[in-house]
Order: sequence, then C-alpha cells, then structure tokens
Amino acid sequence: MTKIDFSNTEIAFAHLSNQELQKTAWLFHMMNKPWLVKYGSALALWAVENNIPLSEWAVKKTIFSQFVGGTTLLDSQPSIERLADFKTLTILDYGAEAKETELDFNHTMNENIRAIDFASRSVKSIPVISTKVTGLIRFGLLERMQSAQALSRDELSEYRNALKRLDAICYHASTKNVAVFIDAEESWIQDAIDHLVWLMMRRYNKKQVVVYNTFQMYRHDRLNFLTESYDRAGKEGFQLGAKLVRGAYMEKERARAQEMGYTDPINPDKAATDDLYNTALRFCIDHLDTMAVCNASHNADSAQLMVDLMDKKGIAHNHPNTLFSQLYGMSDNVTFNLAEAGFRVAKYLPYGQVKEVIPYLIRRAQENTSVTGDAGRELKMVREEVKRRRGV
Repeated sequence: MTKIDFSNTEIAFAHLSNQELQKTAWLFHMMNKPWLVKYGSALALWAVENNIPLSEWAVKKTIFSQFVGGTTLLDSQPSIERLADFKTLTILDYGAEAKETELDFNHTMNENIRAIDFASRSVKSIPVISTKVTGLIRFGLLERMQSAQALSRDELSEYRNALKRLDAICYHASTKNVAVFIDAEESWIQDAIDHLVWLMMRRYNKKQVVVYNTFQMYRHDRLNFLTESYDRAGKEGFQLGAKLVRGAYMEKERARAQEMGYTDPINPDKAATDDLYNTALRFCIDHLDTMAVCNASHNADSAQLMVDLMDKKGIAHNHPNTLFSQLYGMSDNVTFNLAEAGFRVAKYLPYGQVKEVIPYLIRRAQENTSVTGDAGRELKMVREEVKRRRGV
C-alpha cells in the first residue's frame, strides 16, 4: 500500500525558490489576519473597479501571483511549464464570473474555446478546462428555469443561445481530446445547471468522459444524486464524469434557507460532509470502469483514502479515469507529494485580467481566514520548509 507523507515540505515546495518561499510565507501571514482580509478585500475591489493608480499593480504583485496563472493563456505558460516540470497537470479556468450580457457570454465562450485549443497543443500537461455556466447564461434565467416558471419568447431565445454556447465548448473539447469540468454553483440554480450538463454528457460521453458535472458533497442530497446520475447514465448509454468537491457557498446557502424558510441544504457539520465525501469517493472508485472521477479536495485524508482504494483494487496510479486536483497556490503538500508518488494530479489554474479574477481572489483570501484555518495550516508548512532549508 502506498502511504503518502503529506507533511514532506521538501517535495511540497521544491518548485519555489527561497525568495518565492519567503513571499508565500509573508502572504499567508497577512491572510491569517481576518480584519486585514475583511477591509483589505473591500479596498482592493473598490480600487481596482475605480481604476485607482497602482491598484492593479499592487494586486498582481501580491495575491494575484499566488493564486492566478497569469492575465492571458500565454502569460500563464511559465506557470504551466513549471507545474509540468514537477509532474503536475494543469486545469485551465478563464476567470470570468456572473456575466449579464449576450456580448459577455459570447466572449466567455470564445475564451473557453481558445483555452481548449491551447490545451490541445500540450494535452499531456493540460487535460482539462473548467467553466462556469453563469459565465454563459444569466443567473436570473437559471433561477426561472429551476422554479419551473414558463419562459417568455425572449427567455426561450436566451436559453437556446446559452445551450448553443455550452454545446460549442463541449463539442470543441470532444474534437481536441480535452475534457471539460462544469462547476457547481448555488443550490437555487443548480438543478438548472445539472439539466444543461446532463444534455452535454449524454451527447459527448459515449466513448469516453469529456464532460464532468460537479457534486458539492456538503449538500446532504448529493450522494443520492451521484448514484442516481450513475444509474441514469448507464441506462442512457454513456459514461458519467464526476468532479467531487466539498462546497463553496455554505454561509450564503444557510442564510438564504433561513431567510426563505426552507430546509437548509447543507450538512449539519463537517463530519457529516467528510463522511458523504468519502462515501462518494468509494462509490466512484468502485465504478471506475464506466465513469471517471476527479477528487478535487485539499483534504489529505480524502486524498489518502483514494490512494488506498486504488491500491486495494490494483488500479494504476496514472489511470486515465482518475484525477486529483487542488487550487493553484494552495495545498502544495497534497499536490506535489501525490505527483511524486506517480498519481495523476492537477492544479486548477485561473487566468484573466485583474478586474476579471478579483472576485475569485477575494474568495481565496476569505477562505484562508475561515474556520478551517487554511492560512494557518499553509503558513505552518511554509515556515517549516524555510527552517529546513536553513538547516535549523
């Protein structure tokens, strides 16, 4: 059995120079201060949106360089190549979110198609691109679709245009041997997203998995949805692509459920989420002959569980239907130690102009000051590596 030492900082940070390591330590030290993240995020967002001189420069020199590959695909190339040098794949993600106009939606579609072309030229290191449905269709229209309200003629036209955009991305990916991860979003639009993803999986996953849906396991109904999706895919003659995550909208979900008086869709505690997540992993590994899974988690215990399950079943470490994934700039101890042991592992690499990715950056900063203590854990490991290199 393969036992991964996720505390090995030498492997975790081998890709960083001493100077880069010091900068990373400083950044996580700053993010460990909730008051600084709270007011600093608001100030950074205001400054960038209002074109305050040097604001974009300041963001790019700090949090942007930690969590984003670059402003463009070409600008991201050095980050992609460095990851490849350390046996790590890249998942490209154009950082546009929550767009509202047809012009913006078409721009996002074209950027995704460009990313697929870019990935296809180096498919050995970029097997996947990731996209958000809210970058291709109005949030409000997804809400109306989910509430089963009759759509107007204009809304039906909007829906058809959005379907064409998503189909163009998935079709292009299928012709270039690149996969597409479609992100999960808020529960009150997720059924509508699931419907769109289902149409794409049914069309493009017949021979191999091209399209993956995302299952947020902090929702108490998602394990059932995963098993039902697998059964339905089998009946309809295609393979399921499943990207497993714990979830990203907990506070928003709980607040809305309380405000509107419906059952909270989120598990009561972290232990329940961990249990559902690990059960979902077991299910996926048990059915790997007819589905593909991405274990998109920063949780070392869940990573080790998948390693154990694969070893127990004699599944090759580089099996094409398996992938581990962590966010760029975070959990390097998980990513690079898995890569060193020969597993297929990727960094989720956002790219885009500062104005486009700043909502993503703010989420990363806030996430790192949350109750999970991510910044504290990251900082501890970086400091241990600094000490190791000094021979202390």
